[in-house]
Amino acid sequence: MTKTFPAGGRLSLATILAFASTSFPMGALGIAIAVYLPPYMASHIGVSLAAVGAAWMIVRLVDIVVDPILGVFMDRTRTPLGRYRVWMILGAPILMVATYALFLAPKGIDSFYLIGWLLVLYLATSILGLGHSAWGATLSTEYHERSRVFGVLAAVGVMGAVLVLIFPIIAGNLGRSAAQGVQDMGWFVIITTPLAVALCTIRTPETIRADIGKHQFRMRDYWGLIIKPDLMRLYLAQIALTLGPGWMSALYVFFFTQGLGYSSEVASGLLLLYILAGIVGAPLTARLAQSIGKHRTLMVTTTAYSLGLCTLLLIPKGNALAALAPMFWCGFMASGFDLMIRAMLADVADEVRLEQGKERLSLIYALNSSAAKIAAAFSIGLTYPLLAQLGFVATEGFRNSPEAIERLKWVYIAGPIFFVMLGGACVVGWKLDEARHAEIRKELERRDLAEDAAFDGAPILESITSEPANVVVDRD
Repeated sequence: MTKTFPAGGRLSLATILAFASTSFPMGALGIAIAVYLPPYMASHIGVSLAAVGAAWMIVRLVDIVVDPILGVFMDRTRTPLGRYRVWMILGAPILMVATYALFLAPKGIDSFYLIGWLLVLYLATSILGLGHSAWGATLSTEYHERSRVFGVLAAVGVMGAVLVLIFPIIAGNLGRSAAQGVQDMGWFVIITTPLAVALCTIRTPETIRADIGKHQFRMRDYWGLIIKPDLMRLYLAQIALTLGPGWMSALYVFFFTQGLGYSSEVASGLLLLYILAGIVGAPLTARLAQSIGKHRTLMVTTTAYSLGLCTLLLIPKGNALAALAPMFWCGFMASGFDLMIRAMLADVADEVRLEQGKERLSLIYALNSSAAKIAAAFSIGLTYPLLAQLGFVATEGFRNSPEAIERLKWVYIAGPIFFVMLGGACVVGWKLDEARHAEIRKELERRDLAEDAAFDGAPILESITSEPANVVVDRD
């Protein structure tokens, strides 16, 4: 078998794009779940606002414990296919079945149906999302290259979201209902998921360093990851930066149709512009991070996003042109939130491996994913019941009072500004910059070389297939 060396240096764009293909259906599904599925359930399927909010909150809170468990199992996975590849292959069919059950749900379903299939759907997204993020962090160990990798992942995810947003617009032009447009989104995810996962798993190399000593999971190591200051700051930032945009996503359809007086097609077009801005914003944000550092880039984008969001209240009702600039601006800035956090997590994971002697990438990303799920639970679990309490009615054809619409507009703006600014504040004074990371990588490489030499005097990273999919043969 051909020997190779651990991931490092600059990757080819073809390699990154092949790996990023999984982000395509995941990006499409993410926007469909956050923006269209909750109101679809409330207005078309007939589930009450309170029941929809409760279902999403219950599922997300239950789902919180799933990611850490998956993270532990992923870090301990040893198969002929590698560590992460096998999980990606497992998650794809589960995602497809759950997507069908929800997006093509029959009218009159009860809360048990909604909660049950949401649990299955989020299990699948946890498997795919966690495996993809942890695998991505192993593709390169270089500080700036990680920003580039996660920048491409973000851009591909945005492309998936862009394409799925075209469906409501096409549906309107073809005489199809808004509900049928949502159903088309489900079919899009079902068809693209197996194709994207196949491309990712076949064409992407997988490199994993051997652990020092026996691979043994200890609760004190788990607790150490929770209370480690840098990780705790990133977890809190993830909560805030998921809750802010998630709050907006949950109310988006109501705000732009009833609050600003746009048709559903125009509202979808503006959201499409918001997402399209991320295609430009993601790589440029990654480029900015190479100049000023990841944490400073995160602070810049959160501040700029919040300022742009304030201008939405100045848009005259029904004036779509006035909404173009703020929507593009906010979409551009929001594209940097997740990619910066994921790139910073990879850097902290190197520090953890230096401290513990074990690879904890999957568990670190799992804990961060759990933080995001806490926020996602409250983004719908708080906003929908709050709207109901404020007198807003979501039923198709109902005409809300001007007072209820005004309350909707202020709820839509105030929450996201607070949480997004809080997310940027979480990384003020960040110390793990490029220089510190270089020191950590130098020490890790020195220790890895010493361990390899002690074992058999040669690198132990070996290929297991004829494709460039490489896996470490661990010593334990």
